[in-house]
Amino acid sequence: MDKRSYEERYRDGLATRREVLGAEYVDRAMAGVDDFSRPLAELLNTYCWNDVWNRPGLSRKTRSLLNLAMLSALGREHELKLHIRGALNNGASKDEIREVFLQVAVYCGVPAAVASFRCAREVFAEAGA
Repeated sequence: MDKRSYEERYRDGLATRREVLGAEYVDRAMAGVDDFSRPLAELLNTYCWNDVWNRPGLSRKTRSLLNLAMLSALGREHELKLHIRGALNNGASKDEIREVFLQVAVYCGVPAAVASFRCAREVFAEAGA
């Protein structure tokens, strides 16, 4: 467990989140935080984006590719698009992303892979990739 203060973990997690997902997206998301959603934002920034994403055991690129497979399996297309952008930011190539989605087809089903490929094409077009 990370022994640093909550404030340090929050700050570092927010920085990681901005690096992976893009500052513009994260700034918009954080601007929408209110009293109701603040506990979730705090959980995301400390636990998810610091305590897990900043662990030394896996690279950010590997974590991104894992997220693509899991979000595809769960059918979470909105989050999948966000994390496709993150995977590109973390150095994943279009070929690597394609390979993840082919693996999804075998283990999670063809409909999941079809949706994932569709999401990727949209993100690639927006990103000029």
